[in-house]
Amino acid sequence: MENYSLFFILLWLPWSFFILGDSQLLNSQTQALLQLKKHLEYPKQLDSWYDRRTMFCFLPPSSKVNISCEFHSVTELKIMGDKPSIEVTDFHGFPIPNQTLSLSFSMDSFVTTLTRLTSLKVLSLVSLGIWGPLPNKIHRLSSLECLDLSSNFLFGSIPPKVSTMVKIQTLVLDDNFFNDTVHVFDFTSNLTSLSLKNNKLKQGPLDFTSLTHLKVLDLSGNRLYSHLPTIPKGLIMVSLNRNSFDGEIPTQYTLLTHLQHLDISFNNLISIPPASLFSLPNISSLNLASNMLSGSLGYYNLTCGNNLEFVDISDNRLTGSLPSCLNSESGNKVVNFSGNCLSIDHHHQHPLSYCRDKVHKDQSTQNANGLGVSVSLIVGIVVIIVLLGIAFVIICRHYCHRRISEQHLLHKSVHENSATGFSSEILNNARSISETTKLGTQGLPPCRSFTLEELNEATNNFDNSAFLGEGSYGKLYKGRLEGGSQVAIRCLPTTKKYWIRNLKLRLDMLAKIRHPHLVAILGHCIEVKQDDGSVNRVFLVYEYIPNGNFRSYLSENCVGEVLNWSERLAVLIGVCKAVQFLHTGVIPGFFHNRLKTNNILLNEHRMAKLNDYGLSIISEETNNNYKVKGEDPKSWQMTRLEDDVYSFGLILLETMIGCSLAAKKEGILRDELACLSKQEGRGRLMNPVVSATASQESISIVISITNKCIFPELWSRPSFEDILWNLQYAAQVQDQIVNKD
Repeated sequence: MENYSLFFILLWLPWSFFILGDSQLLNSQTQALLQLKKHLEYPKQLDSWYDRRTMFCFLPPSSKVNISCEFHSVTELKIMGDKPSIEVTDFHGFPIPNQTLSLSFSMDSFVTTLTRLTSLKVLSLVSLGIWGPLPNKIHRLSSLECLDLSSNFLFGSIPPKVSTMVKIQTLVLDDNFFNDTVHVFDFTSNLTSLSLKNNKLKQGPLDFTSLTHLKVLDLSGNRLYSHLPTIPKGLIMVSLNRNSFDGEIPTQYTLLTHLQHLDISFNNLISIPPASLFSLPNISSLNLASNMLSGSLGYYNLTCGNNLEFVDISDNRLTGSLPSCLNSESGNKVVNFSGNCLSIDHHHQHPLSYCRDKVHKDQSTQNANGLGVSVSLIVGIVVIIVLLGIAFVIICRHYCHRRISEQHLLHKSVHENSATGFSSEILNNARSISETTKLGTQGLPPCRSFTLEELNEATNNFDNSAFLGEGSYGKLYKGRLEGGSQVAIRCLPTTKKYWIRNLKLRLDMLAKIRHPHLVAILGHCIEVKQDDGSVNRVFLVYEYIPNGNFRSYLSENCVGEVLNWSERLAVLIGVCKAVQFLHTGVIPGFFHNRLKTNNILLNEHRMAKLNDYGLSIISEETNNNYKVKGEDPKSWQMTRLEDDVYSFGLILLETMIGCSLAAKKEGILRDELACLSKQEGRGRLMNPVVSATASQESISIVISITNKCIFPELWSRPSFEDILWNLQYAAQVQDQIVNKD
């Protein structure tokens, strides 16, 4: 007996290790779940998610939380919260105390974290107080088969990219505040169930015929208008009630042979409902109540399907007798027909004149609406013509007095030096600058306009001894202001014919951007030609950063002390935060920032500061603008010159291999990146300092995001939110290894 027991134990042990090992999550999956808990502001439902040692795959399922795993990855995640949106009648896009998550919640960051769970098949996040627009990147959950985000506070449009989620079969976005048109159904998908009820969706004619696998469609409780949508023949349940659909019930609906449930009540439908709708072979529930349906059902030889159990035609304009198959005495059907003008005693019917007057009034209203639309269109065209004429006169007058007004504005701008530094033009257009421009202003003087005399004095008339170098945005000089503070002065030769007012607005907008990882612009100077009053040169005055650029710290051949992997990651994270701020923290955003390692400066604390950002708004960007010695246009790929994500990908690659990429073509770069994905390639290409100081997992994370950054298709490239998350995760993994050692 003991031998049999020993044999059983020996047989079971390997299988138990296999089962336990297979259910252990990858570190990246565990980290993503813990990050989700943080995003959701630590709800009590997730109290059992302690830390990275939590056995997520073995947590007992409950009605509130359930996790399923396969092959070291999460495949199913269901969380039910206690913040239902149905208690809120209106939502304006701002957090509501005790109803939504706080102001610090970011829907974009939340979805970015979700996309780390790459094997997810089922995702259900209900009543969690999630708020904000649903970002397009949700389509990166390419393995999803079921998505349920109901009873939250999502608004805006449903992302068009949802249509590219080819594996999704069930999409439920009920009880949210989506308030845009529906773009998600443009082409075929494997969707079988689509529910968008109780939102604020509004749109004209809808066509769902491309969704050939669709069985359930629920669009009830929205603001959809125009005619009823065109729908595929395989539908079983259709709910379109409580909208504003008008017109007649399409004859196409009489061909839905699989249809069992149809609810089109509480709309503005007119005319007589098709008789064959009642005799569909599988129809069991038919609700046509509270429309403007009119005419006599008795006119048809109407028959009812064998499976029909419930019919509601109440509160319409129907007249005549009730068909025999709808009589309450025929079979076990439940039939509601009150509120019409049927020739039936009692049963709460109106007089025949009531329905006739209602139909006549409805027709008059429709005709009046049509006439109103025509009149409005004509008036609108006339108003536009008048406005264009006025605008033409104003432009002509302004052009005639241009030189005088511009000279006056330039003189005024030199003497403007308010505490805020905002010009009246920018203050009149408050959306030009984000509230977040207050960041990083501590210890820096207010932005102001400089005179050319001040700059000449600061640089000893731009003497060669003050010359620091020349880049694609002009020459750079070192200067010392009257108060003793050191500055860097960039001379921008301009070839664009700017009006001074326009140029000053752009300069003021650029100079007000402040962030801890951006080199601060302290002011500007505009030099005007004496002969014609046009702009000759533009000077930008920056804070002076003394410790050189990032490139000089990347390899042993450079003059600076070579940075280790942790220090390089810190620089990359700082620059990534700066670019993310330029893209999303300022209105309007600043793009096309010509990111390069020699544009990243390090201060005395080795904190990264991005230089020469945003200059594309005041400088000529052409494919031939490469006059800097050693810069090959091919190295920056002209088709992607203005793509910050691509440029940052090159910075990531240069950070790992330690040498300049200026002379390398795209194909070579891709080959080198592919080699870095293999162990032998890393030993051959990677900078020795990086190889010696970086953990394999940390470097693998950076290689992965670098691949995505330089992906040929623009739409497949990550956002800077994604890049920042990956870099911070890589730094965290690296710190854990260093601390362990």
